[in-house]
Amino acid sequence: MPIWNATVANLTLMALGSSAPEILLSVIGTVSDLEAKPSKLGPSTIVGSAAFNLLVISGLSIYAVGDEPKKVNDVGVFAVTSLASMWAYIWLFLVLTVWSPNAVTLAEAWWTLVFFVMLIVFAYTADKVNSCFERKRRTHEQIEEGDRQAELNI
Repeated sequence: MPIWNATVANLTLMALGSSAPEILLSVIGTVSDLEAKPSKLGPSTIVGSAAFNLLVISGLSIYAVGDEPKKVNDVGVFAVTSLASMWAYIWLFLVLTVWSPNAVTLAEAWWTLVFFVMLIVFAYTADKVNSCFERKRRTHEQIEEGDRQAELNI
């Protein structure tokens, strides 16, 4: 029996696992000299890694499957994560170039964390709605199959 919801696990544990080296690099660079201006290396590697994961790894995964048609199992979760990815890049642009150029304020950092929690909640909700629809669809198909079987037995 699954303990974690797969959508939540993918958005939290898998994301943290694939970005842990970049996050640690940024934290170590900042903590090592708190009085100095933070290096651009940490944020750059995090953004670069996220872009690489989103574009290159997704593209290679699709290519590796072959010529068989691909299907998104849960369009709701896909839509939520796609919109959140676009918003993340827009948010990053606004924070680092428009509102507080070359700096991140405490309020912007907290808002970023709030947006992440919202992503998890929306994706989890979309996953549960899809599961409910899948259950209803399966039940409807089972009822129809039972009716067909009953007609054959008459």
